[in-house]
Amino acid sequence: MSITPEWLELHRGAAPLIVSFPHTGTELPAGLEGDFVSPWLARRDADWHVHQLYAFARALGATTLRTAISRSVIDVNRDPSGASLYPGQNTTGLCPTTTFDDQPLYRQGLAPDEAEIARRRQTWFTPYHDALAAEIERLRAQHGCIVVYDAHSIRSRIPHLFDGELPQFNIGSNDDAACYAALTDAVERVCAASGLSHVRNGRFKGGWITRHHARPQHGVHAIQMELACRGYMDEPDPVTPENWPTPFSQARAQAVQDTLREVLAACLDFAGTHPLAHRAPAVGAPSHHQDSP
Repeated sequence: MSITPEWLELHRGAAPLIVSFPHTGTELPAGLEGDFVSPWLARRDADWHVHQLYAFARALGATTLRTAISRSVIDVNRDPSGASLYPGQNTTGLCPTTTFDDQPLYRQGLAPDEAEIARRRQTWFTPYHDALAAEIERLRAQHGCIVVYDAHSIRSRIPHLFDGELPQFNIGSNDDAACYAALTDAVERVCAASGLSHVRNGRFKGGWITRHHARPQHGVHAIQMELACRGYMDEPDPVTPENWPTPFSQARAQAVQDTLREVLAACLDFAGTHPLAHRAPAVGAPSHHQDSP
């Protein structure tokens, strides 16, 4: 069995649910921090406090996977080929060179070249997806049907990426290509009942994790939840090194967290009642290991 690197945090559960945290990391590896315009800017667009928000998931028996590396170093939720997952819309890439607000991340002449991008893929991107693929196969063998839940958050207003204020709950299933519509329906019902704003397959339809690892016809259903940060932390405007990130607020987060408990319960219920539940995966079902470059 391979040794899990220190930057990759894996907790194995027995339930048919994996919760992935690809963007909560803030570490800038030695030798790279000085390449960025500022360490604060290189960390600013993290999914702040999201793994804390979902701390209850382990008690539900979920497997959790998290990278501690900043998305500004490499974004494990992007297509490794560099192709945009949102053609025609502003976005950030595999090794981003700009922030969400279109500010340059790197000092002049220090942005990663092709060789450096390949090194970062091998060092951080591929191990994350290999670990996720291994957990998918482990749980499929036990349950037949599982849910991969990709957990995210973002500031409520980022004009470079979207107009106006983002809904509180942004459910992404790649237009139900990443999971059966019944799962998206179940998650949407929970969000609608919360009384907070929500949207289904709006601006954020799901990234590489949900699109690549999903195999609904073989019992692997993937869904993404993008939260607006305002649900669990203050959002100053504008954000500055002096005021961002703000602390996690349990009092502010309670309503969102209660809804998320119900969302994960709905995912577990779907996995447990799906026709493939408790069946071994079909012989010859495709592997989920990361494709070669």
